[in-house]
Amino acid sequence: MRAAVIAAIGFGVAGAAGAADTCEPLRAQIDTKIRSLGVERFTLTVVETAASAPGKVVGTCDRGAKKIVYLRAPSEAVITECKDGTVSVDGRCGKP
Repeated sequence: MRAAVIAAIGFGVAGAAGAADTCEPLRAQIDTKIRSLGVERFTLTVVETAASAPGKVVGTCDRGAKKIVYLRAPSEAVITECKDGTVSVDGRCGKP
């Protein structure tokens, strides 16, 4: 199922992803597409293109300066977007 969701996302927004100037409209479009496939627990995080983030890149925006990263959450996971732009699956930001 996960592979099918990621493939559907990629095909569904591939054209818009390359041309997007602002991130929020594209992130919202991808969010809607994922939810329409029945996925409920996930995050879409916008990070700088060079930043490291867990998950699958499903789009780019701000003329390629940022990327949108999809991460499906296990039912018990706490996903947190940290101030530095990274994403933590265990709910903790910074160094342990």
